[in-house]
Amino acid sequence: MSQTPAPQQPHPDWQPANPPAPEPPAKEKSWFARHKILTVILALVLFFVLSSLIGGDDSGTQTPASGTTATDTAEDQPAEDSADPTEDATTEEEAATDEAAAEEPAEPEAEPAEEQPGIGDPVRDGKFEFVVTGVEDGGTELGSEFLSEKAQGRFHLVHISVTNIGDEAQMMSDSNQQVRDEQGRTFDANSSAAIYMDDNDLWLTDINPGNTMSGTLVFDMPEGATPVEIELHDSMFSGGVIVSLK
Repeated sequence: MSQTPAPQQPHPDWQPANPPAPEPPAKEKSWFARHKILTVILALVLFFVLSSLIGGDDSGTQTPASGTTATDTAEDQPAEDSADPTEDATTEEEAATDEAAAEEPAEPEAEPAEEQPGIGDPVRDGKFEFVVTGVEDGGTELGSEFLSEKAQGRFHLVHISVTNIGDEAQMMSDSNQQVRDEQGRTFDANSSAAIYMDDNDLWLTDINPGNTMSGTLVFDMPEGATPVEIELHDSMFSGGVIVSLK
């Protein structure tokens, strides 16, 4: 039985007629491919930076037209642009104030106060017309050596005439009359002292329509006090009229 010959081994220096092509080297990935997250972050940052720069250029001062420098543009602006806004506001306020003052109606001038009637001037209250004819210092006692009245301070005498201008009799009473001194104090007439004066019936009497009576009102005032005005009434219910005694 014949034996199968053993396979022959290739010679060590033998190479195939068509050797296989070598495998291409593995392609190395780029840095961006290997760091995808950082790549995204950098892209976003770059996007926002560019957006800010573009927005800033749009909102900023526009570039002057060709042939015109920034200095020329500033010189072309009217001088009014550099005016102080505070001065403009002040001027407007002053103008508004002047306009309001012009529109405001002028206040009417105050009418001069009426001059107060004095000695010798006829005045009226109710049914009586009074005329003060004089003022006199009456001393500290009035009357005679038998019947007299002593003053608490000093007597002051006011001489008057009274005319009834009504259509019926009216009683004249000295108790309805008052004087005031320079301090504004008020003093009533002293009827009991008026009784002791000769021919003085004015302290309590009726005066018929159209008749006139003259007499003296007596006032007991402290030493140093001076009557400056008298308030005359035709009755205790009348409004009265004031006459200066200065």
